[in-house]
Amino acid sequence: MGILSTIMGFMGFGVGIGIGLVIGYYLFIYYQPTDVKDPVIRPLVEQDSKTLQRLLPEIPLWVKNPDYDRVDWLNKFIENMWPYLDKVRYCVLLCSIIFLDQLLTDQCSQAICKTVKTIAEPIIAEQIPKYKIESVEFQSLTLGSLPPTFQGMKVYTTEEKELIMELSLKWAANPNITIAVKAFGLRATVVDLQVFALPRITLKPLVPSFPCFAKILVSLMEKPHVDFGLKLLGADAMSIPGLYRFVQELIKDQVANMYLWPKTLEVPIMDPAKAMKKPVGILSVKVLKAMKLKKKDLLGGADPYVKLKLTEDKLPSKKTTVKHSNLNPEWNEEFHVVVKDPQSQALEFTVYDWEQVGKHDKMGMNVIPLKDLTPDEPKVMTLDLLKNMDPNDAQNEKSRGQLVLEVMYKPFKDDEIPNDTDDPNAVQKAPDGTPDGGGLLVVIVHEAQDLEGKHHTNPSVRLLFKGEEKRTKPVKKNRDPRWEEEFQFMLEEPPTNERLHVEVVSTSSRMGLLHPKENLGYVDISLTDVVSNKRINERYHLIDSKNGRIQVELQWRTSS
Repeated sequence: MGILSTIMGFMGFGVGIGIGLVIGYYLFIYYQPTDVKDPVIRPLVEQDSKTLQRLLPEIPLWVKNPDYDRVDWLNKFIENMWPYLDKVRYCVLLCSIIFLDQLLTDQCSQAICKTVKTIAEPIIAEQIPKYKIESVEFQSLTLGSLPPTFQGMKVYTTEEKELIMELSLKWAANPNITIAVKAFGLRATVVDLQVFALPRITLKPLVPSFPCFAKILVSLMEKPHVDFGLKLLGADAMSIPGLYRFVQELIKDQVANMYLWPKTLEVPIMDPAKAMKKPVGILSVKVLKAMKLKKKDLLGGADPYVKLKLTEDKLPSKKTTVKHSNLNPEWNEEFHVVVKDPQSQALEFTVYDWEQVGKHDKMGMNVIPLKDLTPDEPKVMTLDLLKNMDPNDAQNEKSRGQLVLEVMYKPFKDDEIPNDTDDPNAVQKAPDGTPDGGGLLVVIVHEAQDLEGKHHTNPSVRLLFKGEEKRTKPVKKNRDPRWEEEFQFMLEEPPTNERLHVEVVSTSSRMGLLHPKENLGYVDISLTDVVSNKRINERYHLIDSKNGRIQVELQWRTSS
């Protein structure tokens, strides 16, 4: 009886469990609770503070922070292009959008893929010896069909030659990443990848050659959030207690140690020395004489002088003295100009007839390509004066006289080339011949904004320092002019207690006596800071101007 009752008891228990499961399943599927209400949808302005705080992490940055801009166009572009992109799509796509050049795309893709290996290799090298694993390698790598989204973009404005952007990135992906572990014949698959990051991208230095910047610097402003599943032997290995948190923190710390600001990933785009067009030599030009110049004045004479400069150079032209009433003048004056690209630059010279009133008449011009000169070899050249450099212009066949020059190009030796490509803001040393205890004050007039004249706005900048005056070229009809002109003052002692007078003036482009000149504002800059700091680059508000500002860079160069 004891055995029979035990068997019947087990049978009854099993039948009861079966009946209970059936009843429970029926109630779960078909029973509809009566106390369930439809959710109430209300605008955000009607939500209480606790609800808003709960929703806050999901609100885009451009909503929470007014200095972040919406980038819906970028997200839409990525969404439409994502299905057509090849492996490692994200890397290539970002470069295509930002740089719009296939060469840069390839460079950026290779750089980011190299970065992935750089991040992964230390982790793998550190961990696999503990578990007697020989190697870990990728068998497949595709990033799935779900593109990343950008929650906002912030752009920083600085006075330096750089562009700084911060992007808020969120990416919930469905990638196909298979990793082969060479030890036990195991294969692991990464699933449900999520990446939240806030990268800062800096393009610097900005240069006058395409693509207009020499390198890209990438930093992370906070530790990234990386979440994923790892299928191993058909099961999710991340469900093992403690392993998920360990792996996540390991990845965060490894990435943060390498790229958390101020540490950066540097991606070179072009050679900074070529991009910045640093000086590579000196061109010595001696203006000897002119012959058989044509008459320009009514009384049968001319007052000639010569202006010369290098093409692609923003510095003011060099100018000889004026020889009055002379059609065969002799100057024998020597000038030195800095050469930055002898393959593309040329010496351009123009002969003018000086006039006391009105515009100076152009008597003729010509050019000497520097690539035609033999380095360290002086050459005397007699060149015909032309009206312009158009070879098809018939007027160039007319005789206008000749100019005799002696030129010599002297390239720098390797130890003489300025080595400041790593830091574009580094201050160069003063040239030879600088007085002991003194130095060279360099003034770079960059640009101005919001200038406004009552009658005309053709701004130029007038610099006045210790009785010496220098001027920039005028920019016609422009309230936001850009000059980028450099001026130098050789001083016998530091200008500790001196001030530089900077004045913006507008000159009428029309001939007339009414309002020929107009003052658009001025500022007096103390030079105490530039002597102690060696370099300052500031934007100053102009006095006697409503909203005008001017950006001036000052450098104090010494021989030590």
